[in-house]
Amino acid sequence: MAEMSTRDSTVTKVSSAYSPHGALGQKYLASGKHVSMRLWTEAPGSSEAMHARGYETVGFVIAGRAELNIEGQTILLGAGDSWVVPTRSRHAYKILEEFTALEATCPPAHVHARDEG
Repeated sequence: MAEMSTRDSTVTKVSSAYSPHGALGQKYLASGKHVSMRLWTEAPGSSEAMHARGYETVGFVIAGRAELNIEGQTILLGAGDSWVVPTRSRHAYKILEEFTALEATCPPAHVHARDEG
């Protein structure tokens, strides 16, 4: 009896030059069913109010420096550092130097307006 394949054979390539942007300044990159990527490029002095999101985030700093305030801790992030923000953790970023970072979110941040609230 032949075995039926249930594998997903679709492949998606996303060129960052044509990627959509979110309302918070993020550039959405590749996105699958369970995880998505986005790119942040922010100017010094940018900061945000404490908030919590309904997804987990892992990130990697490509260039620059930022402070991540999360659940009462302040973590300095610099080029080559990576971090995790667990689901529903209260956090905020403060950009100290021109900042470029890549993040992955699970589930995808942009689905069902998760990025907005």
